[in-house]
Amino acid sequence: MSKSTVERPLEQPGESIGRTLRRQGQLVIANWIGELALVPVIILLLIIGAFVNSSFLTLNNLINVAQESAALGLVVVAETLILLTGKFDLSLQSTYGLAPMIGAFLIASKEGQGLGTQWNPFIGIAIVLLVGLIVGAINGFLVIKLGFNAFILTLAMLILLAGIQVGIVSGRTIYFLPYAFTYLGGQSLLGIPVSVWVTGLIFLLAALFLKYHRIGRAIYAIGGNTEAARAAGIHVDRIRIGVFIVGSILAALAGLMTAGQVVAVTSSQGNNLIFSVFAAAVIGGISLDGGRGRMVGALTGVILLALVTNILVLSQIQTFWIDAATGLIILVALGLARVIGTDRA
Repeated sequence: MSKSTVERPLEQPGESIGRTLRRQGQLVIANWIGELALVPVIILLLIIGAFVNSSFLTLNNLINVAQESAALGLVVVAETLILLTGKFDLSLQSTYGLAPMIGAFLIASKEGQGLGTQWNPFIGIAIVLLVGLIVGAINGFLVIKLGFNAFILTLAMLILLAGIQVGIVSGRTIYFLPYAFTYLGGQSLLGIPVSVWVTGLIFLLAALFLKYHRIGRAIYAIGGNTEAARAAGIHVDRIRIGVFIVGSILAALAGLMTAGQVVAVTSSQGNNLIFSVFAAAVIGGISLDGGRGRMVGALTGVILLALVTNILVLSQIQTFWIDAATGLIILVALGLARVIGTDRA
């Protein structure tokens, strides 16, 4: 060895472990900062809402806000799962409308604008979920196996399904739905709407699944680096198709919630929903490139949008300003993500 070479002291095992633990701790803290970045904004909105209208912080109003955003939250879970794999599905909006429309059409009486077969409502619910499964399977197969562009394919499906939704009832609304069919969106448990309980549970299960289940971790791996995931032996295509199917079923379930809430299925149900879905996901820190973001972030995105909408409604702001506010929120969120470094695209 050359005399000019400076010998470095051997690193002690304890020092190496300590440095690794510090790096992991810093990473965990950074992730939580990114996930909870919207919490101060939500607290600020609660304060603003209290000044805008004295009824804002009442229990009834907050429960109404939760109920009105429950279906949106469920579709956000669906889209988030797909986004994490590096894909997306615009047709969730139309699945949200078409699936309950078909189910209601087959079980409603002719007086309620249905087909008149008046099948058992549980068969109608099964059909709602089956429609979601079929649409998701078609989308997944065409995008993953046949290589169709996800944007063009799911946009075409959105238009196709929306046309079918209007066409099968000639633009009418289906009424007189049975109790079982409307239970999910119209009933309460312990003073809280069943839809809120269900959406909260699904958010929790999805978060735990992504964090602890091997397939959940594989979803992040696929979205982060698809080829590396393949090399690691992950069944990339199978998981991606499965996520498309699960997402579409969740969208159909969300549509059933809305049908129960209004006790009807309109031919326009789901119109413009996808904009709010992507808004909640983006401001909640879900990367459109895949592999980054968590359910807690998506949940805060849903809560923020719901509070903003409620404040504007209580302020008697005209509805078209609500859309403008949503767009502004997305722009601000993207700017903040760039500043704090959560957007590394």
